[in-house]
Amino acid sequence: MAKMNMLQAINNALDLAMAKDDGVVCFGEDVGHFGGVFRATSKLQEKYGKARCFNTPLTEQGIAGFANGMAAQGMKPVAEIQFADYIFPAFDQIVNETAKFRYRSGNEFNVGGLVFRTPYGGGIAGGHYHSQSPEAYFAHTPGLKIVVPRDPYQAKGLLLASIACPDPVIFFEPKKLYRASVGEVPEDYYELPIGKAEVLQQGKDVTVLAWGAQMEIVQKAVEMAAEQGVSCEVIDLRSILPWDADTVAASVKKTGRLVINHEAPLTGGFAGEIAATIQKMCFLHLESPIERVCGLDTPYPLALEKEYVADHLKTFEAIMRSVNF
Repeated sequence: MAKMNMLQAINNALDLAMAKDDGVVCFGEDVGHFGGVFRATSKLQEKYGKARCFNTPLTEQGIAGFANGMAAQGMKPVAEIQFADYIFPAFDQIVNETAKFRYRSGNEFNVGGLVFRTPYGGGIAGGHYHSQSPEAYFAHTPGLKIVVPRDPYQAKGLLLASIACPDPVIFFEPKKLYRASVGEVPEDYYELPIGKAEVLQQGKDVTVLAWGAQMEIVQKAVEMAAEQGVSCEVIDLRSILPWDADTVAASVKKTGRLVINHEAPLTGGFAGEIAATIQKMCFLHLESPIERVCGLDTPYPLALEKEYVADHLKTFEAIMRSVNF
């Protein structure tokens, strides 16, 4: 298998999808000859032409509306929102049009095959307009699927599955890992299941759950806990909507404890939804309160980014609180 970083894996997935299906098109701000601000669409315009990989005006609402129209006509648009922080002008189109298209027609027409790609999260000293994690806003919206990969292998397989999916997908890419995460990736076409969590490590004392870039942070915390004799079961959720409650519940019934980590602020974050569901499914099995390790309830800071982040030390402390309750 080839060694790829996450950007190369995403670019390879787009290349394979465009080669497989003439209906797949890529567009967004600067995605054409420039290859996107992070170069995720590099050389695609040269290979497939300006009709299938092209720049748009600087209007996220327009990008989303254009994507809805193309998908409604049977194409498979992969629309890039340059930063997840910029997705809010497109919120109305995504929530009121994309998500409801199939439902309001009684399944007579849909926008299946539509994917919004967008880099999210901190770690690049981007401050409050280039570091947000807005997945919880969209998780409240039936009709969408939300996917977050953790490494190059996952990014390629999940992106190809998203493009092939009969429902519209928001594909959040952890930009912190774009070049930092490198791994073996098959060069051939493959898909990974949407809506299925992955158990990365078996354990017996506590279940530790996260997604995206936070998986790396969680692994560090789990290693610290292991030095204290604590056995952690580690789960990558991968899909926020739908999310795999059964896999998480099966783990918690075994360990009796759950620690959830995500980048977004605590209040209204998706960890709250997970905690509420798991306490209902696993109430008689829980040995301690469910712990949430999240960003702070403040705008994402620039100078104090390290203090803000739900890092491995905060996660380790939560693990120890849980097992020592």
